[in-house]
Amino acid sequence: MKDVGLWKISKVVLNHSYSYCPEQAEMLKQHRELSMFVRRTIETHEEARIRLNKTYQSFVAAASNHREICFIEKDVRNYITRKVQNIFKEDNAKEFRKHLVRMKEKIQNFFFELNLEGDHCIKHAFWADARSRTAFDYFGDMVSFDTTYNTNRYNLVLGSFVGVNHHSQSTLLGCVMMKNEDIQSFKWLFEC
Repeated sequence: MKDVGLWKISKVVLNHSYSYCPEQAEMLKQHRELSMFVRRTIETHEEARIRLNKTYQSFVAAASNHREICFIEKDVRNYITRKVQNIFKEDNAKEFRKHLVRMKEKIQNFFFELNLEGDHCIKHAFWADARSRTAFDYFGDMVSFDTTYNTNRYNLVLGSFVGVNHHSQSTLLGCVMMKNEDIQSFKWLFEC
């Protein structure tokens, strides 16, 4: 129904509309896996800066064809991406903490609160520099809080506190990164 923007279901077919091919079932996602040997080889090739498609082709060549291996090139790419991102996440959380501490030492009125999961993943982070805190004193009577931005690289939600100055311009009052937009996260944030 285009005029109201709704769909109307008129027929449901519960049986398969395509033929099933049992000899290709091993290529379904739930049947594909990377053995320990394959994972170590991928990591070694990554350290040697061998391109992922060349790494995959080496497995295909060793097995004589694509059907003899139980994974696809995308699995190789996904594995190394997850592995590298996890390493960077751990290092970046530690570096982010160090950066906030350095800012606190350099800037007298800098404020931050950081809540980590374990010692390596950011759960919540809030910070406001001296200029933002001063702006809040002057323009904090109307504050907007927005969390519409999602940082895909770390799967953290980025939020900002924004006020309006006497020139009707937006002014940044503080920033937050949160792992989840749940009640506990917002409670932690507003208590900060």
